[in-house]
Amino acid sequence: MKVLITGGAGFVGSNLARALLASGHDVRVLDDFDAVRRVAGTTYLDGLDVRRTNGNIEDAATVRRAVRGADAVVHLAAMSGVAPSVEHPERDFGVNVLGTFNVLDAVRRAGVARVVLASSGAVLAGAKPPLSESILPDVLSPYGASKLYGEAALQAFQSVYGFTGVALRFSNVYGPNCDHKRSVVAEFLRRALRRKPLVIYGNGRQTRDFLHVDDVCRAVGISLRSPSTGVFQLGTGVETSIARLANLVQKAAGTKLEIERRPPRPGEAARNFVDPSKARRVLKWQARIQLPDGLASTLGWMRDRAGR
Repeated sequence: MKVLITGGAGFVGSNLARALLASGHDVRVLDDFDAVRRVAGTTYLDGLDVRRTNGNIEDAATVRRAVRGADAVVHLAAMSGVAPSVEHPERDFGVNVLGTFNVLDAVRRAGVARVVLASSGAVLAGAKPPLSESILPDVLSPYGASKLYGEAALQAFQSVYGFTGVALRFSNVYGPNCDHKRSVVAEFLRRALRRKPLVIYGNGRQTRDFLHVDDVCRAVGISLRSPSTGVFQLGTGVETSIARLANLVQKAAGTKLEIERRPPRPGEAARNFVDPSKARRVLKWQARIQLPDGLASTLGWMRDRAGR
């Protein structure tokens, strides 16, 4: 297929571009490459044979140009994270709400057949885990609200415009190319490499479901081929506390680090892990990479990158 990845120069997108190319797809990328390079120091796409459109999803004309000729669109471009959305809700709205509308509108105008939308467990942040597709939305942050809009808009557009799509609710994703992110795994691994204290907000008993990016890419690849529609929770189903994550990172780094305690941040869930049984049953997908192995390989990648 000719697959357009919005946000394809960043963390998940660049891993997905590599995976789709390996599967024989024609990959196109829409991204603000200059912005990615300022934050990450690279677009992570060096050496990959992808067609690139430089632009922002808030610009409807740019999105329509990038979508034209695609068989499928994987919409990853977003302002990510709860804390940034609390700090700048207007930016979250512009990219995640208006930008998602522009993508779906371009899809229906171009006659694209298939859409895979990146959503998030943040749409259920206030719900009691394990999180499943049958639980009513319970958002705690502007980020969660913006992702809920994306799910609803995808359902509405595909019901009236003739294409099909799925929304994949990513758990806390980590892996190669995440070194510029503000997620807890990326922060811990960066600090471990520099022998700096690991910062824990709150008591450390808050939990998350940590999902390796390779497992995410497999789920997207399956979703592109599948006729299924609707929402799917992606995760390992394993509940891991932030305190335990800190211990696992120290083991991966082979060193003892100080723990710095800070006040809890607003909008963040106390517990968060998923029931991935629907994805296992319908998409025939399940996570394969266990957290200790994934942390070790990601830290190794970050060490290699720092040594270049």
